[in-house]
Amino acid sequence: MADAKVIPFDDDRSRGAAVQRPARRRAGGSRRKGEPAVVREVQPMPGRTLPQDDVPVKQEEQPPQEHRQGGTSLERRIAGGLSFLRRRLTGDYEIDEFGYDQELTDQVLMSLIRPVYEKYFRVEVKGVENIPAEGGALIVANHSGTLPLDGLMMQVAVHDNHSANRHLRLLAADLVFMLPVVNELARKAGHTLACAEDAERLLERGELVGVMPEGFKGIGKPFSERYKLQRFGRGGFVSTALRAGTPIIPCSIVGAEEIYPMIGNAKTLARLLGFPYFPITPTFPWLGPLGAVPLPTKWTIQFGEPIRTDGYPPEAADDPMLMFNLTDQVREQIQHTLYKLLVQRRSVFF
Repeated sequence: MADAKVIPFDDDRSRGAAVQRPARRRAGGSRRKGEPAVVREVQPMPGRTLPQDDVPVKQEEQPPQEHRQGGTSLERRIAGGLSFLRRRLTGDYEIDEFGYDQELTDQVLMSLIRPVYEKYFRVEVKGVENIPAEGGALIVANHSGTLPLDGLMMQVAVHDNHSANRHLRLLAADLVFMLPVVNELARKAGHTLACAEDAERLLERGELVGVMPEGFKGIGKPFSERYKLQRFGRGGFVSTALRAGTPIIPCSIVGAEEIYPMIGNAKTLARLLGFPYFPITPTFPWLGPLGAVPLPTKWTIQFGEPIRTDGYPPEAADDPMLMFNLTDQVREQIQHTLYKLLVQRRSVFF
């Protein structure tokens, strides 16, 4: 919708007042021929006031620029919201082959997550300049926190802090896509199954892909093992990056370990429910739904220097020794950064 140019009515009134204003009287009587007229403002005598015609007309003050544009900005937002609803109701929007709905993610989902990111966890982001402005890249991060909130916070961190506002496509476990409501939301937000085929297709399309190789071993580890990285699987993410020739960007997240301090695991109940673990924390399940509220810890997310893979030959993706070495290099870089951030942190909550 094109913005209409608004002409304040005050301008018309000011011009009208200037046209109708009577000329000021000259002091000093007549003047010589050819002599320029000198107009002087008549000063009132003590105890007298100027006639009404001689009182200078004060131009009406203009309202501040932000006040004049406030209504326009509000109208623009309302019009944008109505246009968004119309497109949703008529089906006039696009989703990709993975079910990713960029408009819904930007307008709704990210807006719901952003207050938690900014106000509750107060996430501080470092090293975002290490993420390329375009082209595929694989971000590899540690995983923790009992519930996978770290992936969502990393998604907002990349989008809101990167100069190109890039969207992060996360690789999630199959359990995510088995839950009724979570499945649909994850697809709409751009997440897909953590398999080599989907990851390679996204990277070849130039997407930014995020993976947390620790999986449930990292997110469900006890509080006593916090910030100690678990095994990174068999290095499948390295093989995917080598085949696509995209850089690997290590990412270290501090703050997620303390949101749900897991002091126990009800394994029998977890098997009955089909979960990989059933956490027991100081507040859950003792306080019921209130115990599911995460603690307001202070987060730091740091993106490390990228590890390039485009210099390796195509057959390098099938070399198990090379995959082991690159996997260990990524893991060590993340672990070292975690220790460094923990030393710099003065408080868990502030």
